[in-house]
Amino acid sequence: MESEVTLMEMLEAREARVRAQEDLHKRYGAPVISFTLNIAGPVKDSPLIRRAFRAGQAQLEVGLTSARLPVLERVEHLAPTGCEALYAVGGTAHEIKTVCVSIEEASPLGRLFDMDVLDRDCHKLDREKPRNCIVCGAPGKGCASRRVHSVEELQTATRRIMEEYFAADDGEKVSSLATRALLDEVCTTPKPGLVDRANNGSHRDMDIFTFTASIASLAPYWGKCFQIGRKTAALTPAETFQSLKQSGQGAERTMFAATGGVNTHKGVIFSLGLICGAAGRLWRAEAPCRDPEVILAECASMVSAAVEKDFAALSPDSARTAGEQVYLERGLTGVRGEAAQGFPGVLHTALPVLEYALKSGRSKNDAGVIALLHLIARGTDTNMVARGGLEKTKKAAEDCTQLVKRSPLPEMEEIARLDQEFIRDNLSPGGCADLLAAAFFLRSWNEIR
Repeated sequence: MESEVTLMEMLEAREARVRAQEDLHKRYGAPVISFTLNIAGPVKDSPLIRRAFRAGQAQLEVGLTSARLPVLERVEHLAPTGCEALYAVGGTAHEIKTVCVSIEEASPLGRLFDMDVLDRDCHKLDREKPRNCIVCGAPGKGCASRRVHSVEELQTATRRIMEEYFAADDGEKVSSLATRALLDEVCTTPKPGLVDRANNGSHRDMDIFTFTASIASLAPYWGKCFQIGRKTAALTPAETFQSLKQSGQGAERTMFAATGGVNTHKGVIFSLGLICGAAGRLWRAEAPCRDPEVILAECASMVSAAVEKDFAALSPDSARTAGEQVYLERGLTGVRGEAAQGFPGVLHTALPVLEYALKSGRSKNDAGVIALLHLIARGTDTNMVARGGLEKTKKAAEDCTQLVKRSPLPEMEEIARLDQEFIRDNLSPGGCADLLAAAFFLRSWNEIR
């Protein structure tokens, strides 16, 4: 894809583009946008360049839609000579040019966008003022006309613009999707023993508003984890984990400040923060890793040694959390054990069940409830053991197992009855809820194209 092109090939591509523009004019009698990228040098096409082009297309199409300028037809051509897209658009050339210039000037990628607008007579509309130099920022076309900067300088500046844009944009997407995953998890109803839209489950110190306050306060944290992973990708996985651990301690303080000291998301700060950090470690500007299996395997490589060391050092005197005490008493490793194994509950239970339920026509809410039941059925939630004891936890897991055996897609009324039993027994599968949130996030992250 990164082959060099000749001047003759570029001239032929330009002539073909002009013919395509004229054809659109003849068929629609409407203004035409010719969208290409400003790429210096003989290599005009690469995975990163195509990603920048797709981002520009998305911004352009959203801009036209927002301005109520209908796209009559789009013609696209991706080739070694560069990425091209032509749009016949309903509206005046001036209105269309205003949208294009706004995108070119407002987007961090905009300096690379070349969105020419041709009016109904096929005349190109000029910008009111030329753009600044891509390398030094000098105003006007002086640097280009005098060839002040080498091709290598232009290529370096171009790649920097693209990489910085996608690093920031992907970090924002991670924050947004992780926040949405937590909102999806708490809104999923009914969840046996857990806070949801119907009730507070087995809890007396929190409700759905406690959760939304916590989720809002944690929104910046997920993108920070992604950037930590990205910036420490050259270090060992264990070193990345240490950096994430420090950030997670700060996130816990943020959560407690937002909830008045109530622990709503301590477990997920660890698990989902680790997953976001793994996505950052595996990130590449041209193609971020979106494969859940690869991301979760990276989580295991980051924490396995530390988890083994932590458990080996535990004693009755040093155990501080309910999870650590359950490990000493029952050998259950909880969320840290899940992480050290690459979150098998997410990969082999929650994600497949979510997909199955959704493909079977169930709503996102119901698919989430059913995935949670499968997670509870595994019987490994240390939060349930700490609250209700091992026997009640085993019975609850068996009840969930029998329910999904009778019907792979049980009705919500049956699960609502199970909810009341969990509340009676003071059971709350908080660890399973965290795995469900992780599955929601990974599914959304994997769907981005």
